[in-house]
Amino acid sequence: MVSGEAAYLNLCKHILTTGIKKTDRTNTGTYSVFGYQMRFDLQAGFPLLTTKRIPFRLVASELLWFIKGDTNIRYLLQHNNNIWNEWAFAKWVQSSDYKGPDMTNFGIRSQTDPEFNERYQEQMEIFKSKILTDDTFAKTYGDLGDVYGKQWRKWKTSQNETIDQLKDVIESIKTKPDSRRHIVSAWNPEAIPSMALPPCHTLFQFYVADGKLSCQLYQRSGDVFLGVPFNIASYALLTYLIAHECDLQPGEFVHTLGDAHIYVNHVEQVKTQLKRELRAMPQLKINKEKSSIFDFDLTDFEIIGYDPHPAIKAPIAV
Repeated sequence: MVSGEAAYLNLCKHILTTGIKKTDRTNTGTYSVFGYQMRFDLQAGFPLLTTKRIPFRLVASELLWFIKGDTNIRYLLQHNNNIWNEWAFAKWVQSSDYKGPDMTNFGIRSQTDPEFNERYQEQMEIFKSKILTDDTFAKTYGDLGDVYGKQWRKWKTSQNETIDQLKDVIESIKTKPDSRRHIVSAWNPEAIPSMALPPCHTLFQFYVADGKLSCQLYQRSGDVFLGVPFNIASYALLTYLIAHECDLQPGEFVHTLGDAHIYVNHVEQVKTQLKRELRAMPQLKINKEKSSIFDFDLTDFEIIGYDPHPAIKAPIAV
């Protein structure tokens, strides 16, 4: 079985050659396959793609945001991470409080209309500034609802109790390593209506064998060009951190996808990426002086030997 970055590139090729053209929620259109699995040996290096640059800082700050149980984009903006802005921005421009120019279908229009894109960028900068400086505004429009962090750390039960799934699974790995119940779920059917975006990476499970910790993710929906490379790196980092706390070595990351798709306006970018040669995977260095996953911050991680090809830009579908 092909593993590592080659497995990801094979997924791209598979979708381009066999994918079914489908409509989607964003009205962009995709080429899609259903059911696909990739494997990444974490002993062979950290799976940060080399055929295009993946900004590790954004991956790490988003993961720390999840781990903290945070659901407000203020933390992300404080760390210059803009990857969740569009969903919060949509909440504001669709509200009665918004008094600026029409932003209807901003996700699509900003890609094709230069004048609209200029207005969009101006309103986005105003929005970001308000999130960072106005507590009331941030509370109202910066919060994305019961998304990943809430489900990982503060799952509400029907008895109005709170379950800290992440803390519980770490304790389970430490005390019952052979258990088949090392599972964290982000898919809470009752909370879906309150989420800005229902979780794409819905459930992950850990497995301990031969002193190594492996993780399998089930992802219901994967934007293969933009999102999936982030997901690979994010869950690899999560596995490294939990392995460190549990005094284990990182083992394997297994990535299982439901609807794996390439947006029609990403096809040329994917073809460009597929022409590039693979380079050596980098190594991840973490601060060994910290023992708990809940104590890490961005300064505790270092990527060594990362020499990727340049980034390839593509529009995000909102």
